[in-house]
Amino acid sequence: MSSLRYSTMGSNANPNFDEHLWIINIRRSLDEELENDSEVPVSIFNVPKLLMASNPDSYIPQQVAIGPYHYWRPELYEMERYKLAAAKRIQKQLQNLKFQHIVDHLSKLEPKIRASYHKFLDFSHETLAWMMAINASFMIEFLQIYTIREGIMIRVSSRMSHLFDYAGRKSAHNAILRDMVMLENQIPLFVLRKILEIQFSSLKLADETLLSMLVGFCKELSPFKMMKDMQKIPVSQCSHLLEYLYDMIVPKVEAPALPEITEAEDQEEGSSGNPSSNIKDLFCEISKLFSKLNEGPIRLLKRILFSRPVTLILKLPWTILSNLPGFFILKQLVQHLFFAEDKEEAKPEKNEGSNNEVNKPPLMEEIAIPCVAELSKCGVRFLPTTDNISSISFDAKTFTFYLPIVSLDVNTEVVLRNLVAYEASNASGPLIFTRYTELMNGIIDTEEDVKLLREKGIVLNHLKNDVEAADLWNGMSKSVRLTKVPFLDKAIEDVNKYYDGRWNIKVENFMKLYVFGSWKSLTLLAAIFLLLLMTLQAFCSVYSRGL
Repeated sequence: MSSLRYSTMGSNANPNFDEHLWIINIRRSLDEELENDSEVPVSIFNVPKLLMASNPDSYIPQQVAIGPYHYWRPELYEMERYKLAAAKRIQKQLQNLKFQHIVDHLSKLEPKIRASYHKFLDFSHETLAWMMAINASFMIEFLQIYTIREGIMIRVSSRMSHLFDYAGRKSAHNAILRDMVMLENQIPLFVLRKILEIQFSSLKLADETLLSMLVGFCKELSPFKMMKDMQKIPVSQCSHLLEYLYDMIVPKVEAPALPEITEAEDQEEGSSGNPSSNIKDLFCEISKLFSKLNEGPIRLLKRILFSRPVTLILKLPWTILSNLPGFFILKQLVQHLFFAEDKEEAKPEKNEGSNNEVNKPPLMEEIAIPCVAELSKCGVRFLPTTDNISSISFDAKTFTFYLPIVSLDVNTEVVLRNLVAYEASNASGPLIFTRYTELMNGIIDTEEDVKLLREKGIVLNHLKNDVEAADLWNGMSKSVRLTKVPFLDKAIEDVNKYYDGRWNIKVENFMKLYVFGSWKSLTLLAAIFLLLLMTLQAFCSVYSRGL
């Protein structure tokens, strides 16, 4: 992958554009050879426009610019003096070395730094090195707040007092936290590793220190506070802080295997339309039932009533009656209540032979799921898990929906949105975290839904009220592309299957579909029927007078 990545903007598009500087940078990019360039993929992206338009404040730094994308914004200049103060303290720790020594080392990494960014960096060689050195110094000093040593988080060191004259206020501190986790405000971790290596004169000690900082920071900022095993990922495997947070939260999921159709299944599918096969099925079912006479009488009766041959026999009279006038609605009601499950079971059989259907992303209507309040009324229980997103499941036997514990505070929305933005920009596989936010958006509609999840211990709400929590999840509906995540899709499918199988829901859906949904047709039929009655009455009246 080439380190030469630039936009096509001209001098008219940017008033500060320096053509001479641009030519120098292009020349250097073409002349320099980056060793192992293919091992430095782009990792710091621009937020997709669809997501940026939905909530710009969640993606644009409000307090401090760490990365180069927003470095020259005037409203962020106030933090520059705190960055310089952090750089001075780093220099004091170097003893006999000057800060220029760090800059010189980062200058050698300049092609690698540029290769990490998706957008062309309109900075000179020297400017970029100094920018990275100063911002990384500030970032290291800030991350030291969350250093974990022997399982204990070291909150504030004496060297942080100058910084906390400003950032010690809770609101300002949270603002910096949010800015540091934004996708467009990242710097490569290998820059921090290099500075710590110079400080400690050991790469191993530098990695251990940085790892303790990142783990503490991620535990503080992660929405999933109660995870049992939060793995420690080596810092060399992650490109920047947001990617490290993502890898700690989101489980690795393999792509679903494509189903194989055996010869026996193919023959069975081909003979399903033959009338003689139904008779054969009847005898097969009877033989199976006789072989299972040792089962309980209720279970045996249930097997008989819901077997396919009996279902076909029961459908026959309704097929004849449906052709009679006035029986249309009655036919629809019987089919909706008794035979709806047969149609749902027939769909997978039809689609199993098509690989295209398996790989096709889910439609928008398939993401729909009843809200928490509706599911609770139908007997669904909600229980928390202390694991990650992969623990989401629905137990059809106990009607229990398992969801991971999620903590909501003033920083959560920015964290969630930027994790979604990173996943959409970087991941080539399924959008696991995005699918999770879509699930939560689906089951949470109102404050009542949040209240029910809060009472079950699934949502730890540190916002002002449940309305804010509901608005947070309802605002997470934007997605760059649709995707399939096997374990989440199965949970959604199982919940919907249980919910749609309830008798009261079947009657309600029937009324909406065939009665309320067709009220105009029913009104017209009623008017015609009333007109016929009036005509019949008039005819009878005239006929009786004639007699």
